[in-house]
Amino acid sequence: LPEDAEPAQVLIGIETDRGPWVAALVAAGYRVFAVNPRQSARSRDRLGVSGAKSDAGDAHVLADLVRTDAHQLPPVAGDSDLAEGVQGLTRAHQALIWDRTRHVLRLRATLRDYFPAALEAFPDPAAPEALELLAKAPDPGRAARLSRTQIAAALRRARRRDAEEKTAGIQAALRAPALGRGPALTAAQAAVTRSLIAVITALTGEIDTLETE
Repeated sequence: LPEDAEPAQVLIGIETDRGPWVAALVAAGYRVFAVNPRQSARSRDRLGVSGAKSDAGDAHVLADLVRTDAHQLPPVAGDSDLAEGVQGLTRAHQALIWDRTRHVLRLRATLRDYFPAALEAFPDPAAPEALELLAKAPDPGRAARLSRTQIAAALRRARRRDAEEKTAGIQAALRAPALGRGPALTAAQAAVTRSLIAVITALTGEIDTLETE
């Protein structure tokens, strides 16, 4: 391009569609195209056989993709400040949901290892009443001593229907005879359970906060 070329005549390929650097390029008038990293990786294999990565090589791959396939690449638009704010909140909200799911799976696996009766009593260990009662009684001994009043109160706070019937079922599951583990392992796993519950509870609160935002 000649030295007096306009920014709109310059096409730029970059492996992201967000961030201050991308926003600055768009604001300056350049035409910016977001290239999926997997797409550029496949093109890297097509253009070279060594498989080695380098900044110069990656730049060549992105430039060649934009040169030949710009009509198939999504252009990065200059979104409004409000739109970018919504996008940022949405990404963070989704990330917290994924984090919560991972911790719930860890909680389920931990309970299965030393306290499977808890999964019989609470098919969804991330339910509010399950988190509340397991935080109070994270091991079989303490769980078996939970009273009907305590269980029913937790169910009412979680706004569950048929609280009396559910109370009887939960208490029966927690008090049913079951194979146990040694006291040291049980105590250690109970501590892990309490820790996971604290993290899940905090993540749930922050998910609600971002959803409100």
